[in-house]
Amino acid sequence: MSEPKTPTPTPAGDTYKGWVFKWTNYIKGYQRRWFVLSNGLLSYYRTQAEMGHTCRGTINLATANITVDDACNFVISNGGAQTYHLKASCEVERQRWITALELAKAKAARMQAESDDSGDDFPPSSAPVAPGQGGGSHNSEVQSALRTLGSKVEDLSTCNDLISKHGSALQRSLSELDSLRLTGEAGEKIRQVTERATLFRITSNAMINACRDFLALAQGHSKRWQKALQAEREQRVRLEETLEQLAKQHNHLERAFRGAAQSNASADSKSAAGPGKGEASDEDDDNEFFDAMEEAPEFITVPADPQFHKRSSSNVSGFNTEMCSDDQSLNEEPLAMNQESPSQELVPLKKRRTRIPDKPNYSLNLWSIMKNCIGKELSKIPMPVNFNEPISMLQRLSEDLEYHELLDKAAKCQSSLEQMCYVAAFSVSSYSTTVYRTGKPFNPLLGETYELDRRRESGYRSLCEQVSHHPPAAAHHVISDRGWTLRQEITVASKFRGKYLSIMPLGTIHAIFEKSNNHYTWKKVTTTVHNIIVGKLWIDQSGEIDVVNHTTGDRCHLKFAPYSYFSRDVARKVTGVVMDKDGKAHYVLSGTWDEKMEFSRVMQSSRGGENGTEGKQKTVYQTLKAREVWRRNPLPESAETTYYFTALALTLNEFEEGVAPTDSRRRPDQRLMEEGRWDEANAEKQRLEEKQRIARREREREAANQRTSSQSEEAVDEDSLTDPSLKNAPHDSYQALWFEGCKDEITGEQVHIYKGGYWEAKERGSWECCPDIF
Repeated sequence: MSEPKTPTPTPAGDTYKGWVFKWTNYIKGYQRRWFVLSNGLLSYYRTQAEMGHTCRGTINLATANITVDDACNFVISNGGAQTYHLKASCEVERQRWITALELAKAKAARMQAESDDSGDDFPPSSAPVAPGQGGGSHNSEVQSALRTLGSKVEDLSTCNDLISKHGSALQRSLSELDSLRLTGEAGEKIRQVTERATLFRITSNAMINACRDFLALAQGHSKRWQKALQAEREQRVRLEETLEQLAKQHNHLERAFRGAAQSNASADSKSAAGPGKGEASDEDDDNEFFDAMEEAPEFITVPADPQFHKRSSSNVSGFNTEMCSDDQSLNEEPLAMNQESPSQELVPLKKRRTRIPDKPNYSLNLWSIMKNCIGKELSKIPMPVNFNEPISMLQRLSEDLEYHELLDKAAKCQSSLEQMCYVAAFSVSSYSTTVYRTGKPFNPLLGETYELDRRRESGYRSLCEQVSHHPPAAAHHVISDRGWTLRQEITVASKFRGKYLSIMPLGTIHAIFEKSNNHYTWKKVTTTVHNIIVGKLWIDQSGEIDVVNHTTGDRCHLKFAPYSYFSRDVARKVTGVVMDKDGKAHYVLSGTWDEKMEFSRVMQSSRGGENGTEGKQKTVYQTLKAREVWRRNPLPESAETTYYFTALALTLNEFEEGVAPTDSRRRPDQRLMEEGRWDEANAEKQRLEEKQRIARREREREAANQRTSSQSEEAVDEDSLTDPSLKNAPHDSYQALWFEGCKDEITGEQVHIYKGGYWEAKERGSWECCPDIF
């Protein structure tokens, strides 16, 4: 197979750079590295970001040998200890690198030869120039200019001798004519010629003297120029050596720090902070999933899922016709917050609080409570408030709206694929508050509600209600003036396994946009709380999310990588691909669920890369430069003493006038815990649970009285008396107040949909319909 012809690369500034696979060892094989060819030197780094501080290796091409193994492999060796076995992504790319390397090698050899030739003109004490630095080239140019100037002045001197000789001969001839004593007119002409010849001789001598002075001055200055240039060269060499030493010291300190962090993580049984995001070896990180290039597209490798990736590659023509027209606005960041509303809509109703009482230091024997509860659901374990945070599950559910501006931006998108990026980022952002939040929220009482009215500040209103207690389920409905609606019903299933606690949220989240009528759905991933019995609690999120646009068929498949002590991936990593209904990839998402998410537009995708760790075939996406779509807000000061609440969470339990009597802000045990009165909070919690248990039994009796079967009646009574939980019996006739049960048209699930009336009741101040639960 003949090698395809490729144009000779002529990058700006004689620089050529890009990703090349480098052989590391027999365990890791080829790893992708960032190579830079500049000034006759070939250097490589693990990532582009390392170019500013840490170079992993450099070869001087002036003395290097370049050999080609096969269609994609080539070897560069300097004949000593440095040998790079490299592999390009394709034959065309390999040929580009070979061409660029050969040109750079020829130029470096020529520059070194000129530097060696010009070295004889310098004093013996002059320090040699570092190879490939180009210093000898500058001295050679100076010496060449001086030699040319000297030869020209010598030519002028020769001409001066000729002029003097011919001028003297002319003077003699004129003197002979003057001695002939010619007539007056002829004598006058001869005198004029003699005077002019004399002036010419004087001017010529002055010109020659000025040239001799210029040559002497240039020769005198050239010595000073050579000394100054040599001093600059020596200083540059010293600075380069110092910089190299600093880089080595920085790399050594970085490795030492990473090693210490990993050893501390091992000693602390992988505590809440998780492992460090660095690696102890410069060959460890082969997962540059989202390092975007500035001059050229990047190749990104992700595992392919045959369920969601139906097309093996995307053509460039399709990208030019579709992406440039529909999705151009995403990389240009044209979106802004809606400023068309009147200015008074942006003024908050009140100043929100920024502090809550500090968490008191209570000790508790956890094992005495947990040892008999292994294998049971968390909802069936009588938990004291010592394990809680002063906030209810309804309020935690409302915290999903902390990054509501992502949905505001999504509502303004013209392209559904662009909109999908913001919706997917919103689905990830809800987990950012959980990284340090190891406390358990209060289980809501049946009929408990929570409203979050931020219409003036942010344009949305949120309402949550505990609609069921068997299983425990909360319905949530949000309406925004900026063109979107969010609704969800979450049921939490949990299992305690001794060392860890798994929390599995069940239910579907819906996001509907008015302008485009796009309807998105997704589910939450599993939350795992580690080190329940021994060690420091820490939380991990793992699983997969499929964000689906049921209007257009677009889909985003997000993967939350579980933490593994032996994994080289960054902790809490999230990756995803946005695809249209035909399975063609358009955007790649990457980041961490506790920090930020980035997106990059796909230029081209191809299958057939290396197999992944799970045996799946990988897909390589060629993308544009990554851009940030979401970043976590910083925590308030002294967050460690206030349950690691965010700025929004600090305001959720702030008491407000006019809310419903069933609102979580009015819950007494939760309020007592927030104030630090935990003993009173525990007693109040038991009172509320018993009050709810009595109300549940009364409903069961009413349901039992309507039945004619004594067997069913006995079953209800037996279940009522023996079940210590707070769950509704199967025959409980409870109906939610603000939500009604129905079958969801999109998912087919039995859900509760907001039926209206709450905000109208709040305006009237009419809460007679609310039950007495507190």
